[in-house]
Amino acid sequence: MSSESKRAAVDGDALGGRRVAHAILAGLSANLVGIALARFAYTPLVPSLIEQHWFAVNDVVFLGAANLAGYLVGALLGRPMAARLGNAATLRWMMVAVTAAFFGCAFPLSFPWFFSWRFLSGLAGGAIMVLFAATILPSVPERKKGLASGAIFLGLGLGIAGTGTLIPFLLNLGLREVWLGLGGLSTALTVATWTGWPTGADEQATPLGRSPAAPSPALAKLFVSFALMAVGLVPPMVFLADYVARGLGLGTHTGSLYWVIYGVGAILGPLGYSAVAERVGYGRALRLILLIEAGAAVVLARSHEPAVLMAAALVIGTFPPGIVPLMLGRIRSLLPGDARAQNAAWSRATTVFALTQAAAAYAYSYLFKAVEGQHVVLFLAAGAGMALALLVDLVPIGASPWTRARTEPEARAGS
Repeated sequence: MSSESKRAAVDGDALGGRRVAHAILAGLSANLVGIALARFAYTPLVPSLIEQHWFAVNDVVFLGAANLAGYLVGALLGRPMAARLGNAATLRWMMVAVTAAFFGCAFPLSFPWFFSWRFLSGLAGGAIMVLFAATILPSVPERKKGLASGAIFLGLGLGIAGTGTLIPFLLNLGLREVWLGLGGLSTALTVATWTGWPTGADEQATPLGRSPAAPSPALAKLFVSFALMAVGLVPPMVFLADYVARGLGLGTHTGSLYWVIYGVGAILGPLGYSAVAERVGYGRALRLILLIEAGAAVVLARSHEPAVLMAAALVIGTFPPGIVPLMLGRIRSLLPGDARAQNAAWSRATTVFALTQAAAAYAYSYLFKAVEGQHVVLFLAAGAGMALALLVDLVPIGASPWTRARTEPEARAGS
């Protein structure tokens, strides 16, 4: 090969590497904007929304649940939208929708107005969660898939930790400035990643009108467990900062500090959970983590020691982003070598999770009002949800055809 040909090959490899890096940045940014900022930035704002009389206490709780209800709708509509527009175009416009929602929330004209924007941001986040991993990972070389998975889910942790530091700074300027600042950041990330989305994964979407096969007993059990995990993660996700700020009387800035600690856990979650799964298998890792999370929720409810509460917040923070690659790995181990079936199963899992999460959010809203703002009751309910998810996962499937036809990858998954 001539020196010119070698140079051209090197340039081509570098271009491919840059494209992969741009795609990973797009996935990280979509996760950060559509999930981390759109959902989790709301949590440290809850005390200020109440104290500055934007909304009443009960309204603030329902507005938090609006995002989760939208997430459910987005999880249902994500694949049909992608079948018509393509994955890349759908993901771009969902990031635009989240950006518009931030700017809309800067003007609390009425409860329905604010509710609509919170709902839209949740819808966009649900569609992003269904589509973004399946869009990016097929374009990543096999040797880099593990790194790419960790990187794209890292956006969730970075966003949670970032909101804990960004929100208090912007609150010094005003509550409206918080939403405008989030809109500006979302705009920058949307523009920077507009051309980063691969288009080759579009053809893997399940065509409209084709119903996926019924899940195996193992998958059905996994979906039930995943739903119960949603029940367990909602109370800390929505009420942690408010519990510290108002429940313990430590103030908004201390509540934001605990949210930063929660965010540090969220940064550690994806890579940490994946490392555990590599060592002990996805099934065993899932059970171990559910046991730890159930205990951490109970500690959060029962202890008032700052160091203990910070440790519990750190552990609980690992769960929302960490469980996603763990569930994806679990699904891949149950459906080895079938990308289309894996994508369909992940879409179903996301929908089940979103449905339960939205229902749980509204149920917790009513419970919070019924117990007159006692956060401890909600955290104990969270621990019970995690414990039930563990129990469901431990239930044996029985002598089904699936058990007799176990594949080697499933055995390694610890199922």
